[in-house]
Amino acid sequence: MGFLDYIADVCYVPPRSDSKKFKKRKQLQTVEIKIKMDCEGCVRRVRKSVEGMKGATQVEVEPKQNKLTVIGYVDPGKVLRRVRHRTGKVCDFWPYVPYDIVDHPYAPGAYDKKAPPGYVRNVFQDPQTSALARASSTEVKYTTAFSDDNPYACTVM
Repeated sequence: MGFLDYIADVCYVPPRSDSKKFKKRKQLQTVEIKIKMDCEGCVRRVRKSVEGMKGATQVEVEPKQNKLTVIGYVDPGKVLRRVRHRTGKVCDFWPYVPYDIVDHPYAPGAYDKKAPPGYVRNVFQDPQTSALARASSTEVKYTTAFSDDNPYACTVM
């Protein structure tokens, strides 16, 4: 037995059987929720429903867009359930993205009349939306070749 083995045996500390397991820390997230707010009372109720939540560091309410944004070390599902329970309102995750992210924002699956100005429906997460909104430029050329909106689209006719 060598000197290093002897030192290792002398300094050996057996593992504790009741040691605490480490919790996995939550990531810093931004949770956006769509919830209808009519008046200042609704805005106050929505804000208070998540302000005291453990892990929430910042709460922003935009009543004109009917949007609640929570930033912090929170679980998105728990935030949604808490807002539903505390306010009694119907709410869902924010379904819109800025229109300049989508390739074809005015395609039938992406354009939404109820969306706030400058936003369209998120076509990348929703599989039921139109494939034309996710189409490449060559596919769009073929689909719009016989368009009634553009009289110079097809010279064959």
